[in-house]
Amino acid sequence: MRSTQKATVAVIGGSGLYEMDGMTAIEPVDVETPFGKPSDTIIVGDLDGVRVAFLPRHGRGHQFNPSHIPARANIYALKYLGVERIISVSAVGSLKEEFAPLDLVIPSQLIDRTRLRESTFFDTGVVVHVAMADPFCAHTSQVVHQAAQALDITVHPGGTMVVMEGPAFSTRAESFMYRSWGADIIGMTALPEAKLAREAEICYATMAWITDYDCWRQASEPVTVEMVIANLQQNVETSKALLRQVIPALGGERDCPCESALRDAIITRKEEIPEDLKRKLAPVTGRYLS
Repeated sequence: MRSTQKATVAVIGGSGLYEMDGMTAIEPVDVETPFGKPSDTIIVGDLDGVRVAFLPRHGRGHQFNPSHIPARANIYALKYLGVERIISVSAVGSLKEEFAPLDLVIPSQLIDRTRLRESTFFDTGVVVHVAMADPFCAHTSQVVHQAAQALDITVHPGGTMVVMEGPAFSTRAESFMYRSWGADIIGMTALPEAKLAREAEICYATMAWITDYDCWRQASEPVTVEMVIANLQQNVETSKALLRQVIPALGGERDCPCESALRDAIITRKEEIPEDLKRKLAPVTGRYLS
């Protein structure tokens, strides 16, 4: 692979965000992975002096529903390209009155309600237990928060996101239950991305744009696709402007736990791990198992 196809920062675009503006020296990159093909061709280019990879999570044209996004292939491919930091852009519902549609949330915690998704690179042959107490990179999240403040965006730093399986929206009973747990927002795509990024030692932060009040708020209509898309379209241009501020601020050496998440997490003895598995996982585990 040519050096020009490497990138240090990646953007995973959610619903409505299928391309990045302002990139130059663009190269489309197709990466074959042991976990299949990524959601789409990855676009690598320069953005304000930073080599960036852009990947639409659902594929261009929105081909993959949340349960069938090839998350392992996506994160593996980005790691293969040299990515160290990922900014995820997602649409979410609000579970709190004060978190209004069109607001931005930068979550700090996750509750996993998914059940049909492959959520680890290490399913057989090697046992790995990464720490997930703080599933988002604090430093990367802070950079997003500061950039949002500079653009005068209504932003909520921190908060807990419930990640549901989907693709249907919540029942009203579920929505009330999540509120009783103290959750702030609900989405469908931050997992297993966050877990896989941690296993790959990639910093991961989410720009979660609120599109609706889910279905708990009796004064509002229950969430519909039309409602989500209408608010989402308003946030797409804001997302692009925010990314133009965030990405140049993410350079430099990393000094966070994400960078060494696997150091003490691989439990299986090195000599017991099959050589073909070591080769398969080399982009993720090479520094420990090569």
